[in-house]
Amino acid sequence: MPADYSAVLVFIIAGTGIVVFTFLLSWFVQPRNPYKVKTETYECGEPIFEQSWTQFNNRFYIFGLIFVIFDVEAVFLFPWAVAFKSLGLFALVEMVIFITILLVGLVYAWKKGALKWV
Repeated sequence: MPADYSAVLVFIIAGTGIVVFTFLLSWFVQPRNPYKVKTETYECGEPIFEQSWTQFNNRFYIFGLIFVIFDVEAVFLFPWAVAFKSLGLFALVEMVIFITILLVGLVYAWKKGALKWV
């Protein structure tokens, strides 16, 4: 039984080793003489014109989550459609329930105005 989990142990050790290695590497390689330009936030070469902690509308976050949900639905729907004939009636009922739950969520988000971009 313990031999079955040896691969898991190897992955845990390797993952921990990589994290510790990158942490120590970043600690030893960090700049020793930082100055103002070196410590400024850099993004796309644009100069900073306001604080980095600005508030933004959470609608963008919700819109992104809805996109991810329906993207995952497509990932589940494609293999089901490929193997539809061999799965039978039970799989059809399960997929109808799955799509119904997602459609109810979509209608709810639509009614709440989460899909309006402006």
